[in-house]
Amino acid sequence: MANRHLARSVVLQVLFERDSSGGKMKNADLESRMRDYAREFGARDSDMPFMKELLKTAIAKQKEIDEVIRGAAPEWPIEKIAAVDRNILRLGLTELLYADKTQVPEKVAINEAIELAKTFGGASSSRFVNGVLGAVYVELGEPGKTDGNSRKKDSKAKMPTEHLAGAVVFARSKGDIYLAFVHDIFGHWTISKGRVEENEDVEAGAIREIKEEMNLDINIVQELGVNEYIANDSQIRGGKKRKCVTYFLAESPFTDLRLGTSGGLDDAQWFPLAEVGNLNFYDDTLKIIVPAINILVQKDKK
Repeated sequence: MANRHLARSVVLQVLFERDSSGGKMKNADLESRMRDYAREFGARDSDMPFMKELLKTAIAKQKEIDEVIRGAAPEWPIEKIAAVDRNILRLGLTELLYADKTQVPEKVAINEAIELAKTFGGASSSRFVNGVLGAVYVELGEPGKTDGNSRKKDSKAKMPTEHLAGAVVFARSKGDIYLAFVHDIFGHWTISKGRVEENEDVEAGAIREIKEEMNLDINIVQELGVNEYIANDSQIRGGKKRKCVTYFLAESPFTDLRLGTSGGLDDAQWFPLAEVGNLNFYDDTLKIIVPAINILVQKDKK
C-alpha cells in the first residue's frame, strides 16, 4: 500500500478502538496505540505528523461529522452502522470537509475511504461508503468537476448524445415506505430507466419507461440529478457516445410489479426502506438512491 494509505489505515484502527471504548481513551493512550499500529502496518515515521493531525481533527469534529452522516444517510442511525463503516465515514468526511484541498482533493478523500472500506469492511461496505460520501460531495456542489483539459471537454461535447430517464419509485403501504428496483443479469439491483424518444420530454420519458419496465403508473415528485458517462457504440462514427441520464423521485400505488421485455433484466421487486442498504447496487446508482431516501425521510418528519 502507498504510504499515505497506510497512514490512514493506522488512524482508522485508532478511531475504531476509541469507538469501541465508548470514546473514553485518553489522548496519551491514543497516541501510544497509533505508534503501535504504525509499527504493525509499516507506516513511515515521517507520516506521524499527518496521522496525528488527521486523528486530532477527526476527534475534534466528530459531533459535526456525525450530523453530516445523519443527513446523508438518515435511514441508517449512527449506532446501527457497522463500527468499521462508521469510522471509515468519519475519517473520509474529516478529509472531505476539513483537509487542505491542495494536499487532499475531494475525490482523493472519497477514493481513499472506499479503498479502506474494501480492505477492512464487509461485502457492501465500499458501496455504502461511496454512496454516503458521494451524496455529501454532491451537496457540496461537486467542487472541481469543471476542472480538466479543455480539449477533452471539446471532444466530449462533439459526441452524439443519447438522453435517458428513470426514477427512484416509492410507494406507501400500511405506514411503511417501499422502493421499487429492477435486477440486472450481472447481479445488481438498479433504478429503472430507458431511452427518451425523439421530441419526448424527459419527465414523460421517465413515466413511460417505468410503465413499460415495471407496469407502474407514477407521479413525478422532483428531479434527483443527472448522470453522464461515455459508452461504446459501434454503429456511430467514432465508436463512442455520451449518455445523459436524468433521474427523478416518483410515487406510485403499491401494486404488483410486472417486469417488461427490456433486455438485460431478470426481476423487479419492492423493498422496505430499511432493507435497501443490504442490496447490491452500482456505485453511481447509490449516489442517486441515498439522496432519494434522505428526501423521503425528511418528508415523513414534517
